[in-house]
Amino acid sequence: MSASYIWAAILGMALVTYVLRVLPITVLSRVRIPRPIERWLSFVPVSVMAALVATEVVRPDGRWLAPLSNPYLLAALPTAAVYHKTRSLLGATVVGILCFLALRALVG
Repeated sequence: MSASYIWAAILGMALVTYVLRVLPITVLSRVRIPRPIERWLSFVPVSVMAALVATEVVRPDGRWLAPLSNPYLLAALPTAAVYHKTRSLLGATVVGILCFLALRALVG
């Protein structure tokens, strides 16, 4: 494969990605979306993030672990509790990292 072919493929993919992301934003910014649909769309980012995080917590590296030997799952519990209590993303992140490191040293 030639270098020009590779660069053309990269630029083509970049262009398609850009168009697919900018075009809907441009069109939808000029349209008044009904309130129920706007409210429904507001849950999409949270749902996507939850699905990504839950998959990695329950099946780290794509394999199932027993709940009591899964440091990801065990660290997620106090992390969720801290966030629920304080609503502090930074605090929950610090607690999650510390719990994960401690649990990984003990369990993993």
